[in-house]
Amino acid sequence: MNRRSIFLIMFGLGCGALIGTLSGELLGMLLPVGVVKDFFLTSINFDLAGLAGQDSGVIVLNLIIFTVKFGLSLKFNFTSLIGLATAYYLLRFFR
Repeated sequence: MNRRSIFLIMFGLGCGALIGTLSGELLGMLLPVGVVKDFFLTSINFDLAGLAGQDSGVIVLNLIIFTVKFGLSLKFNFTSLIGLATAYYLLRFFR
């Protein structure tokens, strides 16, 4: 497998997760309050600072003259998994 195909696979899976998360959020706005809405809106958040052991979502690098802040946050819910599975299924046939 060459580098181009790996990039295409990662891009396709990322787009699938993004579309899945957005559809879950939109579906959560349309549903009435209840268990089903909680199921679609319950998400797991991964952030860059959490991996570094900090409480805030930003890593701060203070370099006396200037300060650099790095931040990355990923949000996954149930429909993100459906989006990933759909993207994987489509990528198997369109290589």
